[in-house]
Amino acid sequence: MVSPIFLGQSTSAVTLLPNMANRHGLIAGATGTGKTVTLQGLAESFSQIGVPVFAADIKGDLSGVSQAGKPHPKISERVEVMGLSDFGFTGFPVTCWDVYGKQGHPLRATISDMGPLLLSRLMNLNDTQQGILNLVFRVADDNGWLVLDLKDLRAMLQFIAENAAEFRTLYGNISAASVGAIQRRLLGLEEQGAAQLFGEPMLNLDDLLQTDEQGRGVINLLAADSLMQSPNLYSAFLLWLLSELFEQLPEVGDPEKPKLVLFFDEAHLLFDDTPKVLLNKIEQVVRLIRSKGVGVYFVTQNPTDIPDSVLGQLGNRIQHALRAYTVKDQKALKAAAETFRDNPAFDTRETLTSLGVGEALVSTLDEKGRPQIVQQTLIKPPQSQIGPVTEQQRQTLLRTSLVAGVYDKTLDRESAYEVLAERALKAQEAEQSQPADVPKTTARRRETALEAFAKSTMRAIGSQLGRRIVRGILGSLLGKK
Repeated sequence: MVSPIFLGQSTSAVTLLPNMANRHGLIAGATGTGKTVTLQGLAESFSQIGVPVFAADIKGDLSGVSQAGKPHPKISERVEVMGLSDFGFTGFPVTCWDVYGKQGHPLRATISDMGPLLLSRLMNLNDTQQGILNLVFRVADDNGWLVLDLKDLRAMLQFIAENAAEFRTLYGNISAASVGAIQRRLLGLEEQGAAQLFGEPMLNLDDLLQTDEQGRGVINLLAADSLMQSPNLYSAFLLWLLSELFEQLPEVGDPEKPKLVLFFDEAHLLFDDTPKVLLNKIEQVVRLIRSKGVGVYFVTQNPTDIPDSVLGQLGNRIQHALRAYTVKDQKALKAAAETFRDNPAFDTRETLTSLGVGEALVSTLDEKGRPQIVQQTLIKPPQSQIGPVTEQQRQTLLRTSLVAGVYDKTLDRESAYEVLAERALKAQEAEQSQPADVPKTTARRRETALEAFAKSTMRAIGSQLGRRIVRGILGSLLGKK
């Protein structure tokens, strides 16, 4: 059995049971109360027991986990108070990732894998526009066309618009205004740098599940300081990652330790303005993904940032100090205090406002999965460097990474854009080859669209493997075998 993870010191040691770590968790507290350092210490502890970690590095501070820490009077004092005789400074294995490919290895998803539901949220589409996007994916699936990047999606939208009359009989009305609105939103996405997120090679989830030669779990850091300037892009990517893990990882029940732990910082962005249908699916994924051996830890300023349906699933909680300057803050403080199992030794609500930096109220699950009494805890200091690495150190991490060279070059294989461009070229050549005395009509173009769709549909029906593609639970569930 894996030894408990030491979190900090109260009247006795406060620990987290590794076999309960996949029951998810919450790290909350006001700005400057020590959330990031707590996250760093937890990531170290998981790495030490061989559990890979994925964490969004909002300010770049977490990159210091790759370097050994340095002596400091405050750290020495805390180590002495806790009686940590085996405490020593060390760095941990780190892989740096960056959607924009500047501070880490490029991290990509395909348009097809992202799916229409997350893309609709990313572009703030209304129901009608989302219906058009669903149609785009349906037509691409039925024809076997790959939709990998933004130019593929743009080509599909143009194809749907040009053949709206034909598709209308199969799918209903196709609004030119709605197609145009989606095309304009795509331009907005490109301005946010989304073109670098979508494409190939797509992230192989196995690359997030690595351990080093010492058996320590690799800490995967997503550079998110620039990504945070596009909060919809940030949240859509994290939700896609969560859904991909849920879809691809096998069921393992309750393992002795997690296969992977995710830390989602600025967690409120995952839920702000989220449509109810998507929120329901997020709740479902969080509830079920623990059976895949994945623990999800949300990091935010206040527990009320998390919907109750998700908050109720977070069994392990580390609550740093909260401020209560307004009536709204007072209500949030009361709500946070009521989520803990009371300790008769102190008033939870009052203590929440008086905690010092590096102190927290901690409640973890016992061996039967029950919340333990809350403890006022002095949090263990990290063994690694507190604060960001230098640019030279970052480049060294990139060169020595286990995935060095794997994602650096973009692939652009034949997909919807190339297929539709070739079709358009052939149609143009056929039109130009018609005798001059034959009236030019659009009949051939309409026939081409319908023929292609009808033939692909018949092939799908006639095949033993015939089925519509089933997308991830946060994508678009188009059908079943």
